[in-house]
Amino acid sequence: MRKRDILTPIGITLGFIMIMMAIMAKGGSEGAVSFLDASSVFIVIGGLIASLLINFKMEQIKRTNKVLKESFHKSNLRLPELIDLFIRLSERARREGLLALEYELDEVDDKFIRKGILLAVDGMDPEVIHDIMNAEITAMEERHYKGRSIIEKAGEYAPAWGMIGTLIGLVLMLNSLEDPATLGPSMAVALLTTLYGTVLSNLVFIPMASKLETKTEEEVFMKQIIIEGVIGVQSGQNSRILEEKLGAFLSDETKTKQEKEKEAGFVEESINEA
Repeated sequence: MRKRDILTPIGITLGFIMIMMAIMAKGGSEGAVSFLDASSVFIVIGGLIASLLINFKMEQIKRTNKVLKESFHKSNLRLPELIDLFIRLSERARREGLLALEYELDEVDDKFIRKGILLAVDGMDPEVIHDIMNAEITAMEERHYKGRSIIEKAGEYAPAWGMIGTLIGLVLMLNSLEDPATLGPSMAVALLTTLYGTVLSNLVFIPMASKLETKTEEEVFMKQIIIEGVIGVQSGQNSRILEEKLGAFLSDETKTKQEKEKEAGFVEESINEA
C-alpha cells in the first residue's frame, strides 16, 4: 500500500486558510461572505471544464481523477532499500545461479523490478535488457506527460476565465450606470472571477502539475538505478562492487547517515563480543 503525501493537502489547505484569515482580518465574517459569489464560480469552473472538454479526448478526461490522486501519494521505493535488494539478488545469483532469482520474485512488488529480473533470468544480453527497460521508461514518461498536461492546461485556463468573468462584470456594470444598486454586484462578479481563477491556478493546478512532474523525474531516476542493478546482477558483478556502484546515487546526507549507523553497529558488536 502506497504512503500518502501529506504535504499536498497541507499546502492547499494552508493556502486557503491564509487567504480567509487575511480577508477576515480586514472585513470580519461579513467581509468573508462578500467574497462568495455563485456567478463567479459558474463562470470560472464552467468555462474551465468547457475548455478542457474541447482540448482533450474523453479517455484523457476520465483519467483526470487518477492523475490528481497521484499528487497525494508518494512512491514506496527507497534507494537504500533498493540497493539492499540488488545486493541480496547479486549474492544469490552468484551463489545459486540466475535461475534462483525466480524464487525472489514473490518478495518483489514493483513490476519494473520483476520485469528486469525475469529478463535477466531469461538470459537476455545486457544491451537488450537496457533497451527494453529504457523503452518502458520512455512510454511511462509519455503517459505521465499526457496525464499531467490536463492539470497544466487547467492552470493556464483558470486565470483566463477569471479575466473573462471580469470583462462580463464590467460590461454589466457599464450597462447599468444609471442604477447605482446594480454597480456593487456587477463589480463583485468582475473582481471575484479574477480572484477565483488566479487562486485556483496558483494554489491548486500549477503546484500540483509541478509536483507530478517532479514525481515523474524521481521515478525515472529510480528506474535508471533499477536498470543498473539488474544488469549488474545479470553480468555477475560482485555484490560489494554493485553496492559501491549503486551507492554513488545516494545523497551525501544519506551516505553520512548510513556511515553513522554502521559505526554504531560496529561499536555495539564490539561491546557485545567483549
